[in-house]
Amino acid sequence: MVPQQSKTIKPVTSNMRLLMVLGGFTAAFSILIGRAVYIHTVDHDFLMKEGAKRFVRTVSLPASRGMITDRNGALLALSAPTESLYAVPSDMDVQPTVEKLQALSQLINVPVDTLQARLGQKNKGFVYLQRRLPEEVVEQVKALDIKGLAFQQESKRHYPMGDLFSHVLGFVNIDGKGQEGLELSLDKQLQGQNGIKTVVRDNRGNIVDKLDSPNNRMPQNGRNVTLALDQRIQNVAVDELRKAMEHHQAKAGSVVVLDAQTGEVLALANSPSYDPNEPGKTESIYRRNRAITDMIEPGSAMKPFPVAKGLDDGKISIHSTFNTNPYKIGPATVRDTHNYGSLSVRGIMQKSSNVGTSRISSRYSAEEMYQFYKSLGIGQRMHTGFPGETAGLLRPWQKWKPIEQATMSFGYGLQLSLLQLARAYTVLTTDGKLMPVSFEKQEKVPEGEPILKPETAKNMRKIMVSVTETGGTGTAGAVDGFDVAAKTGTARKLVRVLGVDQEYLAKTGIERQKVIRSYYADNKHMATFIGFAPAEKPRVIVAVNIDEPTVNGYYGGVVAGPVFKGVMAGSLNVLGIPNTKPLKEIPPAVQTAQNKP
Repeated sequence: MVPQQSKTIKPVTSNMRLLMVLGGFTAAFSILIGRAVYIHTVDHDFLMKEGAKRFVRTVSLPASRGMITDRNGALLALSAPTESLYAVPSDMDVQPTVEKLQALSQLINVPVDTLQARLGQKNKGFVYLQRRLPEEVVEQVKALDIKGLAFQQESKRHYPMGDLFSHVLGFVNIDGKGQEGLELSLDKQLQGQNGIKTVVRDNRGNIVDKLDSPNNRMPQNGRNVTLALDQRIQNVAVDELRKAMEHHQAKAGSVVVLDAQTGEVLALANSPSYDPNEPGKTESIYRRNRAITDMIEPGSAMKPFPVAKGLDDGKISIHSTFNTNPYKIGPATVRDTHNYGSLSVRGIMQKSSNVGTSRISSRYSAEEMYQFYKSLGIGQRMHTGFPGETAGLLRPWQKWKPIEQATMSFGYGLQLSLLQLARAYTVLTTDGKLMPVSFEKQEKVPEGEPILKPETAKNMRKIMVSVTETGGTGTAGAVDGFDVAAKTGTARKLVRVLGVDQEYLAKTGIERQKVIRSYYADNKHMATFIGFAPAEKPRVIVAVNIDEPTVNGYYGGVVAGPVFKGVMAGSLNVLGIPNTKPLKEIPPAVQTAQNKP
């Protein structure tokens, strides 16, 4: 029997080990390839749908626009949070049903066909459906459960006072950018800077995660602005202006109230007005701030200035008298409404003498009067920053005709805004300094520009009180219990007739309009009344202009005087200014108390 030989196990060589490792890698790789093939074939659609449920978006974090308040903290403009509805058409696989679109259309007030068109833009990654929806509508839209719709937080500008400050504040557009008034001029300060955050949204628009990103930043809210305006005085100005507009059936009107010492605008009103919460419902012609953008010929409201210059330079004294009989300058005749004969300087103011004022102006050269008017700010912008601010019109003195120097002395031939006119009167109320105008509340009294000697300004204040006293043209503006210095102004309106510029048409073949004729209309007037009180130490300047009154008179004293009186009395009361002379009319409450046993 042959014994069995034991089997010898061959040692594993390095080559064999390598083959085994490679075999393992091959098997694993084959599994991976198989999985990839499976993913891209069998399970492709499922995975794509799951991925589409998540997408990265950069969303805006809206900054809150700064609030605007009056000088006492009353809220005039604020931004409240609101929701805007949007869609991502590129991520919408299925369009909403017609029934849901109809329901959505009724809720957000957008036609169904418009909604279908917006949602059908598959190349769009973002499209608004409706901006700034009320809270109750937002909840109703959410209840529809339409996939692909989402909400974005925005802010909506709101003006709690309605039309009270509309011409001063202006308004913003749907994106929150200032369009008119202080909202436009202070836009950079008010708007702030929006923030940014990177998020992950699902296909319903819901944020499911936030991502760290170097682009992320927090919003910076806009600066709050405190205006110089006083809501209480503004209310008085608006009410008095509306009453005058109704009574005289006028085309338009404006009121300006200034702090007589600082130049701050305490009130500014125009009529007709508009609601800044819904500016689109009013024509643009009614949205402009007439007191700042429109030029007027002030008429006799200019007369204090030539008189003041004569006193300041010593060419006349308060005791000087003048022959006010009509006289000629070339072919033109200068005359008053009545022949007053000889008048003192005080009489020239009280009776509003064209002749007297022009005779004082004639003691100067055209260049001297031009430079003086220019120093009062006529023909120059006030640099308030207010959009559309007019510079007024003051023609170069070299182009003045002989009669123009006379007519300018009583307010014809030069033009300025009502706010410019009110500002010019600060020369009389601040002991000779022309003050800058400010819509924002000032922390300290600004430096004015010296124009007249302090003594001249004091004398003018005493002289101008005569206008509101018995025999003056401005008795309708007298305020019981106060010495009021004022001046009336009545001017015929300059009417410009437009026609085709034939010369331009011949050169270019393009038709354009130009003024072919100008004339002063006999039936169209500007009624102006301006003054300050208390006369000795003025606190308030009130300027009133009524454009084209058609019934119940047209003279400045008759038409604008009662508005001035109401606004001045209200302003002095609001500011707590004590009486400067005894009351003629005892208030009913006081009278009742005195009659009690």
